[in-house]
Amino acid sequence: MAAEQGLALYNTVAGETSAVLIRSYSTSFGLASRLLPARTRRQIETIYALVRLADEIVDGVALAAKIPRGDIGALLDELEADTERALRTGYSVNLVVHAFALTARATGIGPELTRPFFASMRADLEQAEHTEASFNEYVYGSAEVVGLMCLQCFLQDLAIPEDQSKRLREGAQRLGSAFQKVNFLRDLAQDFETLGRSYFPGVTVDAFTETDKNRILDSIDADLLVSGAAAAELPAGCRAAVVLAQELFTELARRLRATPAARLRTTRVRVPNPVKARIAARAVLTRRATVPAAAPISPEPNGPHP
Repeated sequence: MAAEQGLALYNTVAGETSAVLIRSYSTSFGLASRLLPARTRRQIETIYALVRLADEIVDGVALAAKIPRGDIGALLDELEADTERALRTGYSVNLVVHAFALTARATGIGPELTRPFFASMRADLEQAEHTEASFNEYVYGSAEVVGLMCLQCFLQDLAIPEDQSKRLREGAQRLGSAFQKVNFLRDLAQDFETLGRSYFPGVTVDAFTETDKNRILDSIDADLLVSGAAAAELPAGCRAAVVLAQELFTELARRLRATPAARLRTTRVRVPNPVKARIAARAVLTRRATVPAAAPISPEPNGPHP
């Protein structure tokens, strides 16, 4: 096999590996991503696959594999070093990293976005509680930069006026922030009891109050208001997928607000499958009004997100 053919096959296998990884871990991701154009969907899959790979290192899988706790940070460091090397060279022996690098090099994603991400992942190994400053830094690195990476894919090859670009960047960051805070609130008890983490500054999990809950949800609603306005300015091909993701988390935030704070200490709130299906159907109709129809979306099986 010629070297060029071998590389093309390797690239294809790397992309397929990322798709299998992220779809296995997040069925809701598949629900929204099916509304994206094929090229963009493949690129977004590579971003979320790398995020998931890093997340699994710090959230217990490495420990479950009996990796000594002191060595887990070194694994994360190795993954970051491999990622930066692949950004420079376009190649990695790690198929997930290789696929991400292909996306990054095609869309202009660089270390200015990957380094804050890995810094936040590293914080999960070193920091159990947060101040307001460290929380904001953590959310930026763990979620907002992921939104910015996705935006790079949405805008690939497009000339966008600077004022619109600024609004889209803010929208991407605020949507990532909202997603992360919703997940923190929904997983409040699990993060504390299983991982020993308390993300929200000034919040005591054992004494979580309605005031705490509503303050957090007010912040989430403010984020979603900004991101929702920005979503309307996205290219038509990716707009419906982003709106679907936004509406799923908006519905989840609404259900969290309706759930007593005391119950959130013991119960994980989710959006029922029939409600997800209705939200997805509306997004499909939106997409059909602007771009060629997507494959029909069936209700999502029971899963962790959202």
